[in-house]
Amino acid sequence: MDPHFEDARHHLKRAVESVRKGAEKEAEKLEERVREVTGKEEEPEPSRLEKLQEEIEELEEKVEGETKEALQKARERLGDYRAKEEGQ
Repeated sequence: MDPHFEDARHHLKRAVESVRKGAEKEAEKLEERVREVTGKEEEPEPSRLEKLQEEIEELEEKVEGETKEALQKARERLGDYRAKEEGQ
């Protein structure tokens, strides 16, 4: 992949993470205000096990994506190599 596209992808990923964190903070503030008005209590924090399960799921998705990308690159390289060998 072109280095410029890799850089752009990296910066886009960082921007999305920043937006997500900002949106979460704003949503927390809004949730607090709504709970004050309605008188509802906060839901309990997820247990440590639930947090770990969520993290594992996220890691699995990340690894799956990276694996697919690595396989695609390997296939492209192999195709290029075979085309080069056939051309000689």
